[in-house]
Amino acid sequence: MLIVEETIAGPDAAQIPKQRGESLLETAVRYAEERHWDVFPGTWLEAVDGVQRCSCGDAACALPGAHPSRPDWMTQATGSATVARRMWTEQPTASILLPTGLTFDAIDVPETAGFLALARMERMELTLGPVTLTPDRRMRFFVLPGASVKVPDLVRRLGWSPASLDLVVLAEGAYVAAPPTRYGSRGAVQWACRPTPANRWLPDAEELISPLAYACGRDR
Repeated sequence: MLIVEETIAGPDAAQIPKQRGESLLETAVRYAEERHWDVFPGTWLEAVDGVQRCSCGDAACALPGAHPSRPDWMTQATGSATVARRMWTEQPTASILLPTGLTFDAIDVPETAGFLALARMERMELTLGPVTLTPDRRMRFFVLPGASVKVPDLVRRLGWSPASLDLVVLAEGAYVAAPPTRYGSRGAVQWACRPTPANRWLPDAEELISPLAYACGRDR
């Protein structure tokens, strides 16, 4: 049985405490320092009349507390642990967002398809990269950059029309929310497959696309 985890491991996993209870600041710093991921601070949650609202001010915000806080967010992204520490010191409750298209792309699928694909990948003994599970019931599989160019053709070769599958590649110009970022009252982003020393080297999209496309086709 697959267990959703909320830990992140570095070079010496035994000495690194569980992410649960760590501050957003320390977690953002660890992503930059240990995984060499670029990070940038997004919006955050504020209590308004006893209700958690997004700092963007939109009462109907679709991703409360989990989206960029400014239009030039790409210029904020940093792989420096020192800069990350400074940014989250200025706004300790800001969400942790990771730009895609730099050190990784992400293949985004529905949660039901994602769990089915994970089960197939386990049987196929595939090596996975990190995978997130979001409160809006999406799973994001981290793969090497360049997936957006490859995936449509790979899907066609498998006999599917790319437009027929709920499978999207998040690449340059997009981002993912990283654990433990919260989506308003819906809950926090979690790791379905946590970052470990074993998956520091990410798989290519070509290695994962068959079980992902199959699962999305079953999920239609």
